[in-house]
Amino acid sequence: MRTVLGAIDSRWVPVRNVHEDRSTATKPKAAPGGLSVPSSGGERTSPHWDSHRWRFLTIMINEKLGSPAGPDFATIFRLPLCPKVSFAARSLKMKPSRVSKSLRLTRVVAFLVTVLLVWGFVGFANGVAALEKSVAETEAKKAEETTGREDLDRAVELKLSARTLNDLGEVIRLCEQALSKKLDKEDEEFAKQLLAATRIQRGMMIAQVILGGIPIDRNWPAFRALALEDLEKGLAVDPTQAEAWFTVAKLHALPGGDERKAIEACGRAIELGANNPRLLGDAYMLRGQLTQGKEESIADLTKAIELLPDDPEPLRLRAQSYLKANKPEEALADLNKALEKEPDSIATLESKIDTLIELKRYDEALQVCDQIEKLSPNTAEALFNRARILAVQKEYEKALELLNQAAKLDPKNPAVLMIRAAVYQELKKTDEALKDINEAIKLRPGNPALLRLRAAILAGSGKFSEAIADLEQVRKAQSGEDEVTLALQLGLLYSAQKFYGKAIEQFTKVLEADPKNVAALRGRADALLSMGRHAEAIKDYEKALEVDPNDSGVLNNLAWVLATSPDDKLRDGKRALELAKKACELTQYKEAHILSTLAAAYAELGDLKTAIEWSQKAVELGEGEEKEALMKELETYKSGKPMRELLQEPPEPVSPPAQQDKKEEKPQSDKDQKQEGQKPSEQSSN
Repeated sequence: MRTVLGAIDSRWVPVRNVHEDRSTATKPKAAPGGLSVPSSGGERTSPHWDSHRWRFLTIMINEKLGSPAGPDFATIFRLPLCPKVSFAARSLKMKPSRVSKSLRLTRVVAFLVTVLLVWGFVGFANGVAALEKSVAETEAKKAEETTGREDLDRAVELKLSARTLNDLGEVIRLCEQALSKKLDKEDEEFAKQLLAATRIQRGMMIAQVILGGIPIDRNWPAFRALALEDLEKGLAVDPTQAEAWFTVAKLHALPGGDERKAIEACGRAIELGANNPRLLGDAYMLRGQLTQGKEESIADLTKAIELLPDDPEPLRLRAQSYLKANKPEEALADLNKALEKEPDSIATLESKIDTLIELKRYDEALQVCDQIEKLSPNTAEALFNRARILAVQKEYEKALELLNQAAKLDPKNPAVLMIRAAVYQELKKTDEALKDINEAIKLRPGNPALLRLRAAILAGSGKFSEAIADLEQVRKAQSGEDEVTLALQLGLLYSAQKFYGKAIEQFTKVLEADPKNVAALRGRADALLSMGRHAEAIKDYEKALEVDPNDSGVLNNLAWVLATSPDDKLRDGKRALELAKKACELTQYKEAHILSTLAAAYAELGDLKTAIEWSQKAVELGEGEEKEALMKELETYKSGKPMRELLQEPPEPVSPPAQQDKKEEKPQSDKDQKQEGQKPSEQSSN
């Protein structure tokens, strides 16, 4: 405001000459800027006074406008606007009233002019401020867009020459920085695509380090996590990259990965890889390997064989799937075809040994061992393969000798340690078995096969809680793979530890997937019997016999409950005797616990004399705790009473995590094993 007012030239300010007569005054001429000046014929006001007046007015207006209270017009107009007015009044001797009127008129006019000037100047100033603000915002927006575009341009330039992970990391940083600023729609979309492509490229480079056999440190799972993060973020923007999806699948297929996600990623790669037979075949092959044991595995591997006719790998993998599906002949045919394509493949030869062992063609398996020894002489692998054939043939001492030699050649070989642990377990050397299996697990943490074997060794030594913990770890790691087998094993362990409710849950899971699984039917029936739920137990035993009428264990336990149940409606001595005799015939009358069941059937029919005879024979065959239980049965019959099972449901023990690993009692439900002398539940006499 101060600058604008100061720019007014006093020469162009219109001044009225009070000496003029209105009738004779000359009409003013137009002056530059639209203002007026007096004609040359009239008296002009002194430029000195005009200039003084406007300078004074300017200063006052600016001071008042600058004050918080705003302009004080009353104060301004009480000052003499023009000293010549008073001088003229005195020289003309005008009357005071007339002078007063003139002054009032002059002040009114001056007031109106001032108001108009101030209003105009204020409006002008506000307009200028708004304009300046708008211009500043526009310039800032342009500057921001220019800066974002500069980041994007730098990212593009660097991407063209990027060679290292650091280069790609800088491209990613610049793209993210550009996207954090405002870009136009086209640049924003381009930045997103560039960011996705760079993330995928960096993820693929990291994955190559992991999958390409390049030695890396033990923290490789952290590298996998970085690669997966880049790939998954990139694929979220551009999900059309088949090779990237397949890389995600391979990373998840590594130990500790998510097999479900691996299978899903294989599916995406298959959907997108129609124009790439190699990629498509590899994706089918990996998915088939991940689903081994299921019908879809064989279908996927068959497609892989069609797409990759010269590759022996899908043939070998399909052979493994056939073997898991209990089709060893088909497996052997595939392995022979694979060996035609690659005769010196030790991996295929070892798979052939597995298949021949399954077919019980041990001599042929040993011949394959000779082939491996020619290809790889004086190695742990050659000794290991021969040892496992001997172990299957139950020649444990010979197998152990070979395994000891193999362990000297390769002391950190987990396969050698695993088989030797199994052999030690068969030789009742539990401490040595646990030492070997623990060392193998240190070398291959989380390996399902090793954890399963340790669970079996622990269960054999009565450490059921630890065995359950190992199997639960396997189940979590495998994400649903082989769930039926795991549930069956867990059910047996829970039963052995007397967690019958948990055992029934596991057996039921098995039966939902496989309703004719005899082991699960028998296991659930045993658990129900131990809980006193005899009617339900009988139903499961009957179903098991429909599937396998010659299962001596099922025959024995069903005969037992029919002969000893406290429920009169359930007991059937005649059928119990029939079933018990069949079980004895199948076991050649050599199993003490089955002979005791035969005695119980005779006792139920009232033939206590014959019951005592068979019970006495059972005692003679019994050993340890089993013998003590059988002697109690004999005393019951001698007292003239039949055997009766407990009907009440026993209380559940402390949950496995809270229970200390102590020596457990023998499982009550496994009557068909020599080592166990108790019935499915603790017997009592009436």
